[in-house]
Amino acid sequence: MAEAERLADPAVEARLARLDQLLEELESAPGPATRSVVETVRLLTEVYGEALARVMDHADARLAERLADDELLGHLLVLHEIHPEPVERRAARAVERLRPAVQERGRDVEWAGADGEVGRVRLTAGGGCGSGCGGATDDVTAAVREAVLAVAPELTEVEPVQTTAPAFVPLTTLTHRGTP
Repeated sequence: MAEAERLADPAVEARLARLDQLLEELESAPGPATRSVVETVRLLTEVYGEALARVMDHADARLAERLADDELLGHLLVLHEIHPEPVERRAARAVERLRPAVQERGRDVEWAGADGEVGRVRLTAGGGCGSGCGGATDDVTAAVREAVLAVAPELTEVEPVQTTAPAFVPLTTLTHRGTP
């Protein structure tokens, strides 16, 4: 039996974008027929979610990890709240995947944990950043926020942690005694 041809990720993304657009149009249309269609989509989504949950129930740890690593399946597992990885680990992996691109912009980023429903990331200046990274910081923060919330929608926000350099205290200040 020949394996069915799979959609490439860009084709899946295009279909998901079109699906979002159609659902938004449907939800804004008045009338009882619209309510029936929206309910049909909701029920179909619930049934498919239940089927996916049953697949995950039968999967061993290795298979569950492979399924969760697939971009489309990972998003579906998150959508149906059955992803095997905790939110912290998913968010940290998203930050790590984004880290090389952030470093190319002269910055660095690392996952700093979550405080309730708010994720925290530590953004620091890289070697070649200097003072010209101000505008790039907003872009980097937005990209990190988007990447983390895509894999961890349980979080409501992702905020940068302000890092301050330790204050320099000269040794002479500590060893010098004032004169009476």
